[in-house]
Amino acid sequence: MTKNRIVYMVLVVVFAGVSALSGAAVGGVVVYRTVSQVQPVSLTASAPAAQVVQASNNPPQETLVIKTTDIETTITQAVQKTGPAVVTVVGAIPGQMTSFGPTGTQTVSGSGVFISDKGYILTNNHVIDGVKDVTIILSDGSQEKATIVGTDLYSDIAVLKTDGKVPAVASLGNSDVLNPGETVIAIGSPLGDFKNTVTVGVVSATGRSIDTGQGYTIECLIQTDAAINQGNSGGPLVNLAGEVIAINTLIVRNSGSGTVAEGLGFAIPVNTAQAVAEQIIQKGYFSRPYMGINFQPITPDIANAYNLPVQWGAYVTSVSATSPASQAGLQTGDIITSIGGVSLDGTHSFINTLFTFKPGDQFTVEFTRNGKSQQVQMTLGESSHGS
Repeated sequence: MTKNRIVYMVLVVVFAGVSALSGAAVGGVVVYRTVSQVQPVSLTASAPAAQVVQASNNPPQETLVIKTTDIETTITQAVQKTGPAVVTVVGAIPGQMTSFGPTGTQTVSGSGVFISDKGYILTNNHVIDGVKDVTIILSDGSQEKATIVGTDLYSDIAVLKTDGKVPAVASLGNSDVLNPGETVIAIGSPLGDFKNTVTVGVVSATGRSIDTGQGYTIECLIQTDAAINQGNSGGPLVNLAGEVIAINTLIVRNSGSGTVAEGLGFAIPVNTAQAVAEQIIQKGYFSRPYMGINFQPITPDIANAYNLPVQWGAYVTSVSATSPASQAGLQTGDIITSIGGVSLDGTHSFINTLFTFKPGDQFTVEFTRNGKSQQVQMTLGESSHGS
């Protein structure tokens, strides 16, 4: 390579370097001037992308305002409406003398709800069954004494009354128009400790029947998956309008075959509960048709075990003197198979069939005696207990 060629290449490199430095300097000046002309954007909160783009295009300066609102859901409104009318029912069952000495007083608890400004409270019969002294605990924690006005075993309804303060009275809805899927709210005191607990679920089904194992079935119950536990009994099941549509009464946790179930709660329709309660308030009891017998239900298993002549019926274990059954000629050992033309079977128990009639009704009773079928006419009496 010649000396002149080397000098030429050095000049080319120097010229290229100077050009690059000059371009960078000019570019920096341009960027500086451009940036210095952009107006700052003032935001009081994070803005969506579209709003940021508009701000970069030099719109009038604006401030984004985010409003916060107190949200009261329909459920909270319903609870606020009914909750103050719900009470915890605490009862004392006196101790009994046993072969090992006296037992201590037993404390039981459940729930209830005010249905009148005169101090009447709706609850379950089984909540106060055998109870001597009753105390109610209001939603604010204060306590009042209460008395038992009357009960009805077969509907599992009882009415209490307090002469103390009544903080609120629940509105009663119409249980006949309930449909599966409707949202419902259970309010009560599970285990007696967690007072005025609120749980939410739906109406799982209507028209359910549960065999009590005592010779009768509680019919037309509302099934719900709202969490119900021991202590919720007697508390209200509420719709989204804040109206009581049922009285919680029982749960099913075991199918009898060992299968554990969850979310099977049942409640008494408020139309039934209200009808029973109104009569209890007026009379002190709920009027039931009265035949005047004690009985043992007969099922196919019992019939086969004791070689009985019928598969279904009511075995008469005793007849009360001067009762309608006694006057009609029924005797101990008779097996009633039909009442008023309705045959007793797996879907028609003796008690439930009897309760389709009212005091004063006259009908034919079919029964077997010594293996022979017979009939008698009977006029029903009235009783606060039934049968």
